[in-house]
Amino acid sequence: MQSAKFHHYGVPTTAKGDNEIFIEGAGVHVTDPDAHPYKIEFLRFEPNSPMCDAVKNNPHAAFIVDDLDKALAGQDVIIPPFDATDTLRVAFITDGPAVIEIMQMK
Repeated sequence: MQSAKFHHYGVPTTAKGDNEIFIEGAGVHVTDPDAHPYKIEFLRFEPNSPMCDAVKNNPHAAFIVDDLDKALAGQDVIIPPFDATDTLRVAFITDGPAVIEIMQMK
């Protein structure tokens, strides 16, 4: 298994956050975890968001890897890889009851 570096902790919310950005393909507004002292990203989902309930309803830990495809091999992928931004490709997995976001910088 390749090394993974902690990036943020994602927390679903219904409250509008400061300086949210909208990720259109995911139907979610997110805050910048780098602007939070504890690296928390708040996620506010649109009613028609295509994201699965496990991501919409549970917090997640996010990690950066060098090779997303390699990191997903043999994992329980619940959201396959997609381009979150022009510079970021992500996917979501579960490990037991834990929801994990795997991220690769492009």
